Amino acid sequence: MAGSHAPIPPIVPFSDPILTARLEALKQLADGLTDRVAVMDRDLNVVYANDAAWVRDAGASTVIKPAKCYQAFVQMTDPCGKCPAESVFATGEVRTVSCSAAGDGTSCGMHQAFPLLSSSGEVASILVLFHKRSDTVGAPKSLAQQSSGRLRPERTESRLGDLVGASSAMHQLFEMIRLVADSSATVLIQGESGTGKELVAQTIHRTSYRREKPFVVVDCGALPETLLESELFGHVKGAFTGAAEAKPGLFEEADGGTIFLDEIADTTPTFQAKLLRVLQEGEIKRVGGTRPVKIDVRVISATNRDLTDLVQAKAFRQDLYYRLAVLPVHLPPLRDRREDIPLLVSKFIADSCRRHRQDLRLVTAEAMCALTAAPWPGNVRELQHYIERAVVTTTHTELTCADLVALGSQPEAADLRTVGRGAARQAERARILQALQQTSGNRVKAARLLRISRASLYNKLHDFDIR
Repeated sequence: MAGSHAPIPPIVPFSDPILTARLEALKQLADGLTDRVAVMDRDLNVVYANDAAWVRDAGASTVIKPAKCYQAFVQMTDPCGKCPAESVFATGEVRTVSCSAAGDGTSCGMHQAFPLLSSSGEVASILVLFHKRSDTVGAPKSLAQQSSGRLRPERTESRLGDLVGASSAMHQLFEMIRLVADSSATVLIQGESGTGKELVAQTIHRTSYRREKPFVVVDCGALPETLLESELFGHVKGAFTGAAEAKPGLFEEADGGTIFLDEIADTTPTFQAKLLRVLQEGEIKRVGGTRPVKIDVRVISATNRDLTDLVQAKAFRQDLYYRLAVLPVHLPPLRDRREDIPLLVSKFIADSCRRHRQDLRLVTAEAMCALTAAPWPGNVRELQHYIERAVVTTTHTELTCADLVALGSQPEAADLRTVGRGAARQAERARILQALQQTSGNRVKAARLLRISRASLYNKLHDFDIR
């Protein structure tokens, strides 16, 4: 094949519409990058790879484009043993992988593998990111690097913009954010309440070429359907009682930038149909108006509920889900990344001390251990508020376990037995919240899942002030 140029293979079509949409979005954002990006199916066929991922023939500029991963990425004719990325098909989890082909010690340079789920929830293919090759030192910069004046957060071990974390889960999140930032495709952020979904959306916006344009936040769950439609799409004069003059909507205000639709699962089917049309046509119509208005807006949505469950229950439009979840991002709960808690505590103390004009505080080793071991059902938001209260209600230079215990309802709870009871209550409350989330708020099903009576659940909801 030396001396001839093989055509870049087209994207292999999927019968599943959500996989097709995701693959097309990945192609749009990865084609111009010097970072190596590929998608493989269960048989390790290369479904898609950007130009940087392919092996170049020695002594020529020809790019060899065979079908199998071991042919494409290490130029071998035989499989190199069990690929570590295959574990993603079994677990459905994002994995840090390292490939070292058997025999000659060559390595394809795999770094991370992300599952790409079908509409049925199965892992149909995987997205693979690679380490940079040594031969790319003199290569042209990627599109992201070429853009001037753009916020490019320093790629440190524990920070991306305002996001903080050194755990593998956060490193994987950072990699996904960098990958999706320069695309215009829709992003769906899923995670429990308090995990920082809005902060992730802001980071995606500020890392993208849209950073100089508006970032508009909409809490879809806080507005009734009629008001939400008017706020998002605007209205013409006389559209309804009180519409004394025309008003542009938030989509128009966000033109050229990003709109963040928080709690998207709480919208009605009627509104979902109108939002779907906006995503399909790239235009809005003001309430009461007939003239379409073209918009250029990137849509990022978020929810703390499982949209696939809502789709199966016919509580959320399937076609809208396909449109919103082209690039899905999952935020891990704080209990799954406890190693990040010391970093978060340090950041929140510094922020709180600066905000309240106080000298910087320290945390004793015992207090830090207690903070790291706590369940934090409210996730990062709960930890942040907890630290701020500690800073405001104390004056000495070090925060101790006594200071932290004093924040609770029982300041005397310093003995081991009382602390144990408090931890058990926190764990019980967290389990109830988890059951309610798993059942989309259905208390009858939640009680059945918890194996308690409905009356007991109602009493516990009142006792724990869960609304």
